[in-house]
Amino acid sequence: MIPTPPGGGKVPQLVLPNIWAFAPNRDTLGGTAYYLNHPDGGILVDCPAWNTANLAFLKTAPVQALFLTHRGGVAQVHQWRSLLHCDLWIQEQEAYLLPGLSPRSFQFEVSLASDIQGFWVPGHSPGSSCLYWQMSGGVLFTGRHLLPDAQGNPVPIQTRKTFHWPRQVQQVQAILDRFQPDRLSYICPGANTGLLRGQGTIDRAYDRLRSVTSLEFSG
Repeated sequence: MIPTPPGGGKVPQLVLPNIWAFAPNRDTLGGTAYYLNHPDGGILVDCPAWNTANLAFLKTAPVQALFLTHRGGVAQVHQWRSLLHCDLWIQEQEAYLLPGLSPRSFQFEVSLASDIQGFWVPGHSPGSSCLYWQMSGGVLFTGRHLLPDAQGNPVPIQTRKTFHWPRQVQQVQAILDRFQPDRLSYICPGANTGLLRGQGTIDRAYDRLRSVTSLEFSG
């Protein structure tokens, strides 16, 4: 039996065409989840808060997959999986955290659709990953691998829970090597979205990431 969610909550906000951001989830330490209205079936990136506002939204928005970017984004995953009956994706090193849910896992990369790929970016956690959608000039959902700083630039942030900081820094460069400027226009970070001051996304994503990386991690 699916537990009744608590009342209240904010309605998800449209941040890009066909992309909605949920209000930060206290149970994932302020994590931001996203809904992608993809023509092949909706995709949920990380778990939004379990409340009536999000429940009402997702009852009208079909979800064919829930993609978890890291182990910290799995709060209420049992409730959402039971409600949505969707595929559950996570990088293979963190699949053990979802007992009884039969998650689908991947090692390096996975295609959820012809224009949507997930890929492994270890560092923040062993199985940290990003999800890329070719929509709108290229949108990257980074989980906690890249977060906005006070100026709204995408940066890796080291915390006491960081699994492997040098690997995380290496994966920032790997993202730059993977894309071209015209293929990475926006970043949708998995936390710290309040620092975007209502903008909702990080625009000029490739150029801003390249600029910050050259300043902070060169040499």
